[in-house]
Amino acid sequence: MKTILSVVGARPQFIKHAPMQLQLQKHFRALTLHTGQHYDENMSKVFFEELGIPKPDFTCDIAGATTQGKQTALMLTAIEQVCMDEQPDALVIYGDTNSTLAAALVGAKMSIPLVHIEAGLRSFNRAMPEEVNRIVADEFSKMLFCPTETAIANLHKEGIQHEHIYRCGDVMCDMIQLIAPKVLPLVKEPYYFTTIHRPYNTDDPNRLLTILQALDRLGKKIIFSIHPRTLHRLSAFGIQKEQFERIQFIDPVGYLESVAYQKYADCVITDSGGIQKEAYMLKKQCITLRSETEWVETLADGWNTLVFDDLSKLKIALEQTPGAHNEFLYGDGRAAEEITGIMLKNL
Repeated sequence: MKTILSVVGARPQFIKHAPMQLQLQKHFRALTLHTGQHYDENMSKVFFEELGIPKPDFTCDIAGATTQGKQTALMLTAIEQVCMDEQPDALVIYGDTNSTLAAALVGAKMSIPLVHIEAGLRSFNRAMPEEVNRIVADEFSKMLFCPTETAIANLHKEGIQHEHIYRCGDVMCDMIQLIAPKVLPLVKEPYYFTTIHRPYNTDDPNRLLTILQALDRLGKKIIFSIHPRTLHRLSAFGIQKEQFERIQFIDPVGYLESVAYQKYADCVITDSGGIQKEAYMLKKQCITLRSETEWVETLADGWNTLVFDDLSKLKIALEQTPGAHNEFLYGDGRAAEEITGIMLKNL
């Protein structure tokens, strides 16, 4: 039985990994390495418990890493050691985090076949660390599993045209179809669900304060699931949560709660990549506080709207009614099964 090592480290990757792990372990010796990129219990441990997947076989300690370079270096060292000990036949990597980058570099250096799930995405903004991570991962991967035709086209434009590029749908769709029918409303009154965590929205005190003030003026309750880094910035900048009348700040939520909050919200407001996609799958209008998105398909027919420089456009976007919705844009909920079958054939 061949050994597969999956490398995860951040909230969206735990969600993507859950359906994959359940399929991989049927056919492979399926190991998981958690890099510790998201080490807060509400951002990490709770997901493994909720999603019903085994605890990671290996966990890195990168709590002392204060920069992306240090973080990536520590993960590189840890992943390399596990690969030396376990001799995996392939590395499975997800998305675009520093964990993805570290594993991609280890795989390339050690000649271990890389399987990139969620390949081909591009925001075309190389100032985003995630964009660099995606490009590196795609360049070195042996098998590229793309959620959409747009993602495949992006790879072809960059000269990546080998025979192991597949459109397989999105593994997050697998989870949404399984979980969404089971969740119940958590809030009685109308509300918008919000998550904000990206550096360009949180690292400047004026920008962060302006966003919070704009949210507070929208006229409805805001359920703000606050990322640890955003909470730290509030404290560092002396911004008091109590000064925002309509914003209810809550701790980071697990997957089930996140889906429930999104499903019953009047709109989702975020700068997260994964939540843009989840909102679309849930047929929920989304406003993204970014100037670009890698999930360009969600912009069709007004289901997702980009708002960045002029936050007064938030209200305008909220007044729009989305048009036609493509139920199968991200697949039919069987992506993990399809990916595992292709891996089994090619390894």
